[in-house]
Amino acid sequence: MKSVGRLLTVLAAVILWPAAHAEPLEAFSFGVIPGDRYSHAQRGMLHQALQEADAANLAFVVLQGIKHAPAPCTDETYGARLRMLEQSKHGLIVSVSAGDWARCTDARGRSLAPSRLARVRELFFFDEFSLGSTRLPLVRQSTEAKFLGFVENARWEIGDTMFATINLPANNNHFVMAAGRNGEFEDRLVANKEWLRRVFTYAKLKKIRLVVLFSDANPLSQSANARRDGFSETRQHLRRLATQFPGHTLLVHGEAGTARQKTQINWQGKLGEIAVRQPWARFDVSASAPVPVRLHRSRDQ
Repeated sequence: MKSVGRLLTVLAAVILWPAAHAEPLEAFSFGVIPGDRYSHAQRGMLHQALQEADAANLAFVVLQGIKHAPAPCTDETYGARLRMLEQSKHGLIVSVSAGDWARCTDARGRSLAPSRLARVRELFFFDEFSLGSTRLPLVRQSTEAKFLGFVENARWEIGDTMFATINLPANNNHFVMAAGRNGEFEDRLVANKEWLRRVFTYAKLKKIRLVVLFSDANPLSQSANARRDGFSETRQHLRRLATQFPGHTLLVHGEAGTARQKTQINWQGKLGEIAVRQPWARFDVSASAPVPVRLHRSRDQ
């Protein structure tokens, strides 16, 4: 019966979504929850953040990070979070973080990153829809034959705004210094470059005014400590695409850094970035505004 119910929900989303968004929306809001900031002990706070987002009039919610980095990278941990996320009333899209897979190790400290990424992909990205009661249709990079495995990279549109997730873990893009052990990094680097190119290509073709990207890391910020900057190629590519794009581009990421977190978007021309902090953030989009997106100021943001 559960599978039948899921099928009916999916069919309803397919039927209703195009009708609801056939015409550009003048204004709407979306939410972002920093899921990787909530420890196991704070699961009640995460549940409250989800409930608060459900109570708001939002188009969708993005969860940045499935679990707190120190939490075990086990099916039990993933399953508990998945059950919580499936209760969301809004369409809920997951943007993976380094703690979900790239920082996972076994008892001897050996990396479990490839196997844990495979498991996260299997559990959280099993079809072409978001999680939650309102299952939004998504376009995944895995629809391209060359990138079948990259189900976590997804895009969707509302009005004249395009949204996309991209897998950029904050641990220097999971670049491994040991020789011959960077196959995962190199494959994902190629996939992400092509993914960004396609996102901006479609945005131009559809005369999109705003592109919003969700990632764990902030590739626009160069690390002075890394012996090899794992984001250099992505940074150059993203800046070039954003410069050539006639509209605005916003990167919503999870890297707050050590300084006091910003409470507004940091714009450099038409390219902006911001880190989301607890408990969650609401962003307002307005098609008629000169800058089409802003952080909604509340008591916590």
